[in-house]
Amino acid sequence: MADLFYPVVICALSDEDGGGYLASVPDLPGCMSDGDTPEEALANVRLAVREWRDEMLRLGRPIPEPGPMHVPRQVRTGREEAPTLRRAGAQRDGSAQRRKKAGR
Repeated sequence: MADLFYPVVICALSDEDGGGYLASVPDLPGCMSDGDTPEEALANVRLAVREWRDEMLRLGRPIPEPGPMHVPRQVRTGREEAPTLRRAGAQRDGSAQRRKKAGR
């Protein structure tokens, strides 16, 4: 099965919740991971996506297609406290979307 690229939401965790960052995949119920840095959380959630997909295949359940990627206004304006939405290969400035539209 070809790799699908799902939007990932990364949020900072409070010290009460152990600190670090939580990465979740809204299109895949219950698929999430965490890490000490946003990059580590993203790497960990990529593994979680593969495991989630493998388990759905084992159970014979459908795997949803990735939904559209919506970047919240706070992220577009660069506010640090806002959740971050990432997709593998996407840049904050939208250059990945422009390359895709241009056929590159």
